[in-house]
Amino acid sequence: MVVKPSLKIFCIGRNPKAETLFPHSLTPKAPVSLSPSDSSRLTVLPSLSLSLILTHPHPDQTRPVNLAISVHLSPSALGGKGSSSGTKTKTTPKVSSYTDDIDLPPSDEEEDEYVSEDEQQHNDVHKRSSQQRPDSKPLEVSVTNKELKKREKKDLLAAHAAELVKKEALKDDHDAFTVVIGSRSSVLDGENELDANVKDITIENFSVSARGKELLKNASVKISHGKRYGLVGPNGKGKSTLLKLLAWRKIPVPKNIDVLLVEQEVVGDDKTALEAVVSANVELVTLRKEVEVLQNLASLAEADEKNENYDANEVGEKLSEMYERLQIMGSDAAEAQASKILAGLGFTKDMQGRATRSFSGGWRMRISLARALFVQPTLLLLDEPTNHLDLRAVLWLEEYLCRWKKTLVVVSHDRDFLNTVCSEIIHLHDLKLHFYRGNFDDFESGYEQRRKEMNKKFEIFDKQMKAAKRSGNRAQQDKVKDRAKFVAAKEASKSKGKGKANVDEDDTPAEVPQKWRDYSVEFHFPEPTELTPPLLQLIEVSFSYPNREDFRLSNVDVGIDMGTRVAIVGPNGAGKSTLLNLLAGDLVPTEGEVRRSQKLRIGRYSQHFVDLLTMDETPVQYLLRLHPDQEGLSKQEAVRAKLGKFGLPSHNHLTPIAKLSGGQKSRVVFTSISMSKPHILLLDEPTNHLDMQSIDALADALDEFTGGVVLVSHDSRLISRVCEDEERSEIWVVEDGTVRSFPGTFEEYKEELQREIKAEVDE
Repeated sequence: MVVKPSLKIFCIGRNPKAETLFPHSLTPKAPVSLSPSDSSRLTVLPSLSLSLILTHPHPDQTRPVNLAISVHLSPSALGGKGSSSGTKTKTTPKVSSYTDDIDLPPSDEEEDEYVSEDEQQHNDVHKRSSQQRPDSKPLEVSVTNKELKKREKKDLLAAHAAELVKKEALKDDHDAFTVVIGSRSSVLDGENELDANVKDITIENFSVSARGKELLKNASVKISHGKRYGLVGPNGKGKSTLLKLLAWRKIPVPKNIDVLLVEQEVVGDDKTALEAVVSANVELVTLRKEVEVLQNLASLAEADEKNENYDANEVGEKLSEMYERLQIMGSDAAEAQASKILAGLGFTKDMQGRATRSFSGGWRMRISLARALFVQPTLLLLDEPTNHLDLRAVLWLEEYLCRWKKTLVVVSHDRDFLNTVCSEIIHLHDLKLHFYRGNFDDFESGYEQRRKEMNKKFEIFDKQMKAAKRSGNRAQQDKVKDRAKFVAAKEASKSKGKGKANVDEDDTPAEVPQKWRDYSVEFHFPEPTELTPPLLQLIEVSFSYPNREDFRLSNVDVGIDMGTRVAIVGPNGAGKSTLLNLLAGDLVPTEGEVRRSQKLRIGRYSQHFVDLLTMDETPVQYLLRLHPDQEGLSKQEAVRAKLGKFGLPSHNHLTPIAKLSGGQKSRVVFTSISMSKPHILLLDEPTNHLDMQSIDALADALDEFTGGVVLVSHDSRLISRVCEDEERSEIWVVEDGTVRSFPGTFEEYKEELQREIKAEVDE
């Protein structure tokens, strides 16, 4: 059939590969046909459905005549069977690992190309259809313009419904918290006219509970304008909740203070990363649109000389005012500033021009962070901002925030980050907020001093109470308590500058001294049996993913033995996780050789560890299934003892894994690794869900471990601890498709990066 009218091709299912393969509109002068090269390109798709609409371009017709044609192409229809190429590789049998028989999640490099759930389901349906009915005829489905519009409307309604569900869920989350200030329920919202010029946030004697659980009790907080606070404390005690309550203004915030909490990744759509960042400044974007409308109106009015209602002088004055406002807002430099922030967070120029929907969750989280930095709110709240960043991006963020002139409160488990960025530390301990001047190291010194003082006061009080109880005198016991409360109230009042004996009724109710309850956790990896070196080698290994033409690791030549300490560094997406997968045996190289000791056991921690867990099992059930050979009278008690050492509370041992927090799930994985008695540990971002004490415990355990350790992490302090011994430590830099050994220590590598970053930020 010769097609002379214009030919429009619509790709049903929005397969991104199909959209790049076929142009949206073609006007062929010859019969439509597929060349052999086109056919070979089509065979890479499992299946493809197209709707062809022929539009007759007859000049006499006011409306086009549409003829709908359906085409279904599958590999079998085109004669394609798929192809595979690559050099034959020599590998030893896969090494035993605690992840055997478990489907591993994709690496970061595989996730860079984002595919939505709808697209994946569409592809899976066609794939199953092709496999089950290889000889069946293609399914013919005719899609008209009317049906396409119906589908678009249906998609819009579904998106709107999803947004309503999301808002309702957020509303429920808001209502889950109760904030009480003094003796009355909090109905304050910072709308008082007296707050107009206030930039500090001060709340005395407030309590917070969530679904009946106390998170803060009679706590006080003062956040001064222009200071950078680090909020620290054990996981699950209310740090993130405090940030949310400030952002939601459930805790009173003066109305003139704009608050922004970076908590969720940006929603993926057709906006480019750069546009998404600039659009965060709503006032700027709105003003630009108003200027554009007024300019168009002026142009039309000038063209229409008969328009008597048009006042050129008035429009000119209004435009002049708008231009002045745009200049004050820095409109001319907005895109350049947004681009600079994105570049600091790891976005290349090409990535900045890509649609946000094409990015994985981690990259969209970076876009959210970039939007916040671009807007520069009066109070910026960051919850674990380094979790989705590589080392270079973390160092850039440190440098950028050190120059932050407004107020910052950040929750982080990264000691070096807190030491570099923060000027004060807020410690959430025993339902109270304690303030310390200085960075995290200063806080630790002050914390230890405070702990000693509190325990000394408790010992004195406890001794007096025991003496009073032995006497059997109830009045004497009450007298000891009252005296202790008076001393505590006087000291609290003195610290606020109110004088030694001047105690206000509105002050926080005094309490008797309590024993300082320290949170402690201990990690341990058993000493491995000796193996003859080399334990693990990659010899001239190269690797590429079948669906990724832009990614390849080439000529990798590395080895690991007992006692080896390796830190793998490099930008996200460069191949760090892929290298770990090659070492673990989860990926087979396309070229080269892998040598492993026959009895080698590898303990693997993945940053996607949640996918490795069976959600309907309890931690005890999960570990007994993977490691049934437990010693002792009770296997269950043996497993629970190990979970306890890794910091998982006893009441969570028999809780379904699905109900555990991210940090609790990570402890289950670490327990499993320890029980596998590995010779080599491969750790991919192990600190993401751990609190400060757990990271210290992990560092201590790795220091004592006599086997090999390979670490991918953005946590500078953990890398420094692991690679402390220069003689047995290496820094592998994964960049530009290669793996090279850095000729120096980690501190030297870090200093080199910091010099580069400082020069970038100074520009």
